[in-house]
This record gives sequence, C-alpha cells and structure tokens, in this order.
Amino acid sequence: MLNRLAFNHGEPSCYVGNRHGECAQIDIGRVLPGGAAVADFKGKAGQTLPIYPHSTDAVRVLLVGLGDKASFNATALRNACGCAARAVTELGLSSVVVPLWSVEQVSPRMAAQTIAEGLILGSYTFNEHKTTEAPRPLASVTITTSADQLAEARQGAEAGVIIAESVCLARDLTNQPANFLSPTMLAETAEKVASEAGLYVQVLEESQMAELGMGALLGVAQGSEEPAKFVILEHNADKPELPTYVIIGKGINFDSGGLQIKGSDGMGAMKGDMTGAGDTLAILRAAALLKLPLHIVGLMPCTENMPDGHAYRPGDVLKSMSGQTIEIISTDAEGRLIVADALTFASRYQPRAVVDLATLTGACVIALGTSIAALLSNNAELTASLEKAAGVSGEKVWELPLEAEYDELLDSDVADMMNVGGRPAGTITAGLFLARFARGYPWAHLDIAGKELAGKTSGHTIKGGTGFGVRLVTAWLRAISEENA
Repeated sequence: MLNRLAFNHGEPSCYVGNRHGECAQIDIGRVLPGGAAVADFKGKAGQTLPIYPHSTDAVRVLLVGLGDKASFNATALRNACGCAARAVTELGLSSVVVPLWSVEQVSPRMAAQTIAEGLILGSYTFNEHKTTEAPRPLASVTITTSADQLAEARQGAEAGVIIAESVCLARDLTNQPANFLSPTMLAETAEKVASEAGLYVQVLEESQMAELGMGALLGVAQGSEEPAKFVILEHNADKPELPTYVIIGKGINFDSGGLQIKGSDGMGAMKGDMTGAGDTLAILRAAALLKLPLHIVGLMPCTENMPDGHAYRPGDVLKSMSGQTIEIISTDAEGRLIVADALTFASRYQPRAVVDLATLTGACVIALGTSIAALLSNNAELTASLEKAAGVSGEKVWELPLEAEYDELLDSDVADMMNVGGRPAGTITAGLFLARFARGYPWAHLDIAGKELAGKTSGHTIKGGTGFGVRLVTAWLRAISEENA
C-alpha cells in the first residue's frame, strides 16, 4: 500500500527523486538543453528515458512518452504512469513527484486520479512466495499542481489511491496459489478487509446454505474436501433508506473441471477462477473507503470444483435455491451454478440493480479476446450505464444479446434446464442460464474470462492477476452516487 500521498502547488515543472529517495524541484529549461539523448526520445507511448542533468541538484529526470496527441486520453495517461513507475523502481527509487499538466482531454480531477492509479498499478509486485529480494513498489507519490487546481487534484488523487490499492488487493488474491487461498482462507481475508474498511460481513457455512436450499452451489462443492463458504459483505448496512445495489463474484478457488477434468495445459491458471469474488471484495472495500452514499451488498459464493468419489456427475440433477432443477451436462460449467444461487439470494435485498462478475466461459475469450469483457443484461438502462463506466475506467466491455431464440438450447428432458446449451453461442447461452435466476430486478453479467490474468506486462498492467472489473464497477457505483447526490 502507498505510504504517502502529498501535494504541492506552483508553476508546472519537472520533479525527480534523488539518490536518497527524496524529491527535488528542477527547472525543465535547464535540464533539457538538447543533445543526442533527448533527440532520440520520440515520445512514443510507453517510451521512457532517464536524464542525468549536470547543472542542477537533481540527479534524475524521467521523460515519459504519451503517444499521439490526437488519441490521448485517461487510459493513455494511466499506461504512461505505469511505465514511469516501473522505470523509477528499476532505478532503485521508492518515491516520485509528478506535475499535473493541464490537458484538454482530461480534467484535473481525473488526471490526478489517473496518475495515482497508473503509478500504483504500474509498480505492483507479487513477491509473497519468493525467497530472493525483489523490486519494491512505490512508497511515496507527490503530485504538484497550480493553486487553483489543488482541491480538485487532491480529491481525484485520493480516490485514485483507494481504487488502485483495491485493484492490487484483487490482483493479490488472483495471484495466490490455491493452497494459500482455499474458500476458508478467502472468507478469512474478507473478514479482515471488512474490519479494516468498516464493512459488515457474514460468512455462511454449508449447513446454512443447505437450510437456504442452495443445492446448485453445494452440488459443485461436494467433490472437494474444502468446505464451501458464502460471504456476505455490506457497505452502509445500517442505512436502510439508501438505495441498494448488489455485486456478485464467482469464487471457484480452484477449477479442475470436476469429473470432466480439464487438460493439464493451463490448469495452473485455474487458481484465478475466483477472480470475480476477489473483485467483489475489492469493489466493496473501495466503496467503503470512498464513502459512497449507497447500500452496497457483495456476495461471494466460494468453493473448489474437484473430482473425488463424492463429486457431482454428468447426468445428475441439482435443485437450486430458486427451486428450479438443473441437469448437469458438464461438470466444468460450475461457475454458473454457484452464481445462480447467489442471484436468487440477491433478491431478498430488493436491489435497484445486480451486477455479477465471473470468469465464466472460454467462448468469451474466443469471441472478445483478453481485453474486452462480455456484457449481457436484462435492462437497457443498466447496460448503458455500465458501458459509460467502461469508457471512464478504460476497462472495455461489449454487449452480447440475450437472444430468446437460443434459450431453448438449455431445455432439458429430465429437469427444468441443462447447465450448458452446447458449443454455439456459448457465452450467450451461459448468460441466458443466469437470466433464469435473475428475476425481479435489473441485472447485468460481466464475463471476465481471459481478462483475469495478463500474459505480459504493459502500461499499468502487470503480468499475472489484473483485477479487471474493479475499476469498471467502482466507476459505475460512483456515477450512481453522483446522480443521487
């Protein structure tokens, strides 16, 4: 976590960390007189160049490319700051000072928020299980701006720190090996975060889930020695007058595929199948620390999908909390089963809207790749608000239709429905399955499969867990808060 966020004001100038980890102000005109090094700097997106001036007390100045001016936006700034953060930490520095330049395309508040997010996310590391010394993330960030922009910049940067550190929490959880993050361990982490952030938390045990009739979730859980957990988080739980919004996150702590076991290639990445639940915890943390004037509920159904003698089988029929019965066609389509019971549970809060995040279908990766989440919803207004939040956050979504013609693909001969509808339109039929349980409220599903783990480091994204969806849903909740203000 960032130890210090500071502000200064004055004329825009270039700042640099010195060899003692401190910051010194320098005159940009004295530092960059020209020369081959500066001439070689083209300002391409992601390009960085450290300068070592001789005529000032400053030791280092880092030039960072912002790319083409015509396409510059908050996402480009966030990526540039991520590149800058890594360049600074690779130089062995732990603090950085950044001027808040006046940019037409980005407001001072959003610029400050974006700078804070980019620097924190770009310097993220996950070294918990390494025995060798590794680079440390930034410990201190100072943003300098003009006096008339100071209040707005402070507001934006402080929000940026909260949001970015919440994303880092989600990244940590996704990066954890499954033997260090069982359902019980994830529930304990949720309790710890809730205590620190001021959230109400309750953890339901399997006996309580059975009393509620959560047969779909428990059907998935029965093949694992690890007990399932159902985590309930609430922000502003004591303020019933506030409008209620529910966030649901799929929490499969490890997905072997069940009896229809996955191939060995890539199975290690299945530790990230709980990313939806990790995102939900991070979103609730951000909402609490941002003090959003909403009643926000987070639901985290958590279990493993394992193949033992008690595991559910193809052909089995499970009875969900809604009372609807489900014929199991694929034991590897388990995420929709646990989310289904959570969607039914959500109705007790009479929510204004429900959003679920889940690494649900491989078909989503085929359709939209690793940068765009699928968005399916039963409400056009909710869809539009999430698409707008995606534009603000830079986390992309693309709407797929809940095509009624495909709904019959889920029909079963022995139960109310099957848990898969075949290979064609796999992401859409998964959404149609969930829609059968999302009744009585506006609902949207975000399929983040393929977005939870990055294969390489680029911009503010670090190889490994991404925390994709945290900034998007937080931006959506903040927009609702501002509309209700």
